[in-house]
Amino acid sequence: MHGAGSGARDGGMGGGSSKKSSPPPPPPPPLFQEGWRKLPQRDKDLQFVKSYQPFDKVRRLRILIHGPQGAGKSSFINSVDSALRGRIATRAQADAAIGGSFTTKFTSYKIKNTGTGTFYPFVFTDIKGLERDNGVFDVENIKLALKGHIKEGYRFNPNAELTESDPFYNPNPSLDDQVHVLVCVVNAATLAILDNGAIKKLRAVRLAAHGKGRGIPQVAILTHIDEACPEVKRDIKNVYRSKHLKKQMETLTARLGIPLNCIFPVRNYCREIETDDDVDTLILSAMRKITESGEDYLSDITDEENS
Repeated sequence: MHGAGSGARDGGMGGGSSKKSSPPPPPPPPLFQEGWRKLPQRDKDLQFVKSYQPFDKVRRLRILIHGPQGAGKSSFINSVDSALRGRIATRAQADAAIGGSFTTKFTSYKIKNTGTGTFYPFVFTDIKGLERDNGVFDVENIKLALKGHIKEGYRFNPNAELTESDPFYNPNPSLDDQVHVLVCVVNAATLAILDNGAIKKLRAVRLAAHGKGRGIPQVAILTHIDEACPEVKRDIKNVYRSKHLKKQMETLTARLGIPLNCIFPVRNYCREIETDDDVDTLILSAMRKITESGEDYLSDITDEENS
């Protein structure tokens, strides 16, 4: 009896002396207190892009858009068009519902200035998206496009390189035909699962554009930022306060080698029926960097020829 009672008392004392586990610490806040990059000024960048004029050596600045399939390349072209027109434009066909790349032809897009009735002095060239498991000659065809050897309307064949005997091969490209800025478009929501094969292709294009001497300037566009970060989906002005997006941009820098100050997060227009000033702000900031980079490139060409 005594032993049993003692055991019960010991058990009770043991149970009473146990400590409750401490609650886990709260997760760190998803936003920086202040933005690590200043928000651009929409009106200032809009005026810059609208008034841009390239060097006399070219009629239009040629911008080549490339990247993995489904990244939002055509949607970015439409978004720039929309921001400049002040209404939603869908001239570059985009489709998120299909498994492959929706762009199949080498297609150039000019944007009309609704104020003057003329076209802006830049042209976007849209090409087939880089495929993960297909497209042996994807990179080789992009190399030809960089040098201006591909004519408008060429239908991409990922398993065959464009040859000099093809009617769509341009044997004597002018400076107007050549690419002056290379823009890589990557989906922020899927960057983490972008496989090594796709990264290898993107880096091969980057190295081809860099060349052995004066390289073609390169800018990266990080799309789908609202899908990648709930805080940005809630308020797009959180874009440069988002810790996750900053990490994504740093990851892109590490994987592709594109400097952080040449990477621009945007949200493409894809479901809206009207434009939005905050969405425009990021699109126009990227477009200003693209035109400035192209201008510097053409200026360097002029300086080299005059030296």
